[in-house]
Amino acid sequence: MNDKELALKIIELTGSKENISSVRHCATRLRLVVKNKDKINVKAIESLDKVKGSFFNSGQYQIILGTGLVNRVYDEVIKVTGEEGNNDEKIVYGNKFQRAIRTFSDVFVPIIPVLVATGLFMGLRGLLTQEAILHLFGLTTKSVPTNLLTFTQVLTDTAFAFLPALVCWSTFKNFCGSPVIGIVLGLMLVSPSLPSAYDVGSGAAKPLMFFNFLKVSGYQGSVLPAFVTGILGANMEKWLRKRIPDALDLILTPFLTLLIGMTVALFAIGPALHSVETGVLFVVEKLLQLPLGIGGLLYGSFGQLLGIFGIHHILNFLEISMLANDGWNYLNPIGTCGNIAQAGAVLAIAIKVHDQKMKQVAYPSALSAALGITEPAVFGVNLRLVKPFIAAMIGGGVGGFLASIFHLKATGMGITGIPGTLLYLNEQLPFYILVNLVAFAVAFSIT
Repeated sequence: MNDKELALKIIELTGSKENISSVRHCATRLRLVVKNKDKINVKAIESLDKVKGSFFNSGQYQIILGTGLVNRVYDEVIKVTGEEGNNDEKIVYGNKFQRAIRTFSDVFVPIIPVLVATGLFMGLRGLLTQEAILHLFGLTTKSVPTNLLTFTQVLTDTAFAFLPALVCWSTFKNFCGSPVIGIVLGLMLVSPSLPSAYDVGSGAAKPLMFFNFLKVSGYQGSVLPAFVTGILGANMEKWLRKRIPDALDLILTPFLTLLIGMTVALFAIGPALHSVETGVLFVVEKLLQLPLGIGGLLYGSFGQLLGIFGIHHILNFLEISMLANDGWNYLNPIGTCGNIAQAGAVLAIAIKVHDQKMKQVAYPSALSAALGITEPAVFGVNLRLVKPFIAAMIGGGVGGFLASIFHLKATGMGITGIPGTLLYLNEQLPFYILVNLVAFAVAFSIT
């Protein structure tokens, strides 16, 4: 079954394209909002070739396809349903909190691929500039050409230097504003005309002073101000388009959206939300750095529950902010232990279970989880049997405890497990492998 045939079959078994209200996707799952859940033939969809499982979460029917495939199937689905699906009536699922998390996810998921690539560039740069590696080529750190280092900095620094523009663009797109206005509004937040937030923080520059009390600088590395600015800007643009005459729309709507949006962002939203963002990051990092590895134990154990409740995408904000602020991701090594523990638990099931259908699901799910895609293991096997999921929580907690003890930190985000080794191509690599082997072994043994 090719991608187009799979997409058409999914649409058919979901109750036809008329039953699909909207279509989205994340890194591994096709996410559908439907008008009538009863029309979905779940068993038939889960039996399709290349489908690794499905479940309802946060008001969406989510079909697990895996990385790469999900993008291709999504493209085929929207050819039939239209870009946003058949939104002829408003479909609202979940409570306000679930809908807010879903919105958060819709904004940040499209940004993740470029941040994954940036993290890999950082890892490779760290590897290739190590003294031991350079020595193999008869070089030292002083003999590396300056132009080459500048080239690597372009690869590693660009995405985070213009992060508010990426966030604003995605927010405008998801709130039905003009993405190009979102990009420009986001770029204004990091305009070279403003003192850089990094320079202000280091004391190399002073913020601009307005009204003798309001300090203003750029918002390099900030996520929350750009996110809220994007929401307000997109809604303001839509409001203006309904009220400004068509003859003046092209001139006035972008002008007023950018003027009002930037003014509010610089003088109100930015200062307030930047303080909130800094406070949240401070608290999370302090929790992770609790003495005796307690923070890693807690997050490694209970962080796996976030995906079940559909609120794990809130971590994207934290990881992006960590990387943008100091270049390190403290959540990734601990979260990876939880993923690898799921692989250990589901592999034990695959070996011990007598039911052949369960074996056929469990073996590939173990490989998938080891590669960082845990949905097939969690929803297809471990959570259904309960005890293997608890064993994975214990394994993830032990691994997370060790990750905290060793002070592991990643150069990027978005990949875990075996591919995640690319984020630890430095002196941390042996410890990264060790903590994951321990997490796997504990979950496997208990299961």
